[in-house]
Amino acid sequence: MNFSDYLRQEAEPIFQSILDHPFVRGIAKGDVPKEAVAHYVKADFEYLNAFMNIYGIAISKCDKREDMAFFTENIDFVLNSEIHPHHNLCEYIGTPYEQLQGYPLPPSADHYIKHMKHHAHEGNIGEILAALLPCPWTYLEIGQRIMKEIQPDENHPFYAWISFYADGAIADTTNQLRHRLDLWAETASEHEKQTMYEAFMKSCHLEWRFWEMAYTQESWSLTPEHTVKS
Repeated sequence: MNFSDYLRQEAEPIFQSILDHPFVRGIAKGDVPKEAVAHYVKADFEYLNAFMNIYGIAISKCDKREDMAFFTENIDFVLNSEIHPHHNLCEYIGTPYEQLQGYPLPPSADHYIKHMKHHAHEGNIGEILAALLPCPWTYLEIGQRIMKEIQPDENHPFYAWISFYADGAIADTTNQLRHRLDLWAETASEHEKQTMYEAFMKSCHLEWRFWEMAYTQESWSLTPEHTVKS
């Protein structure tokens, strides 16, 4: 069993909790509270900015140009392609995308970003890969599961979101991250593998927390936001 397969096996309960989360099931049914969707987009816009920053930190730690090219391509993907699911969500709630940008991060999203940046700044490439991998991997499985179960057509309110994450582009990103992590693990010490394991598992848990944060409209004031900025 390679390292990424082992990590996925260990994280099975968390993956299942994510797949069964009411926000995710709401996407499948085409019915999510609009306030929760707005809360999600606000946080995810900032999260994806941080994701690109972490790819940039990874580039600074690369020795090979092919590795630099890999992380650069992924920055381009997040910057120019992963905005499409956000647009779908914004259309669903009837709010311009630009009006959901520039908000403070809720606690769980803030925690998630700081967790990834810690491994990016303090760790090696293996740690960075392990911390980043759960994001595309969980979204890939969400998209594939909904596509298989619901088989949505273009009339589904979240068809663009579902088809994006069930598409080959996310699978390619996930598989490339897994492959690079597996290669890194082959020569890693037991201590390094344990650190990568912990980075991966914490990111998986924080992926669940991100959905929960959006669904409950988590905030620092402990008072949910009940309005969509218009």
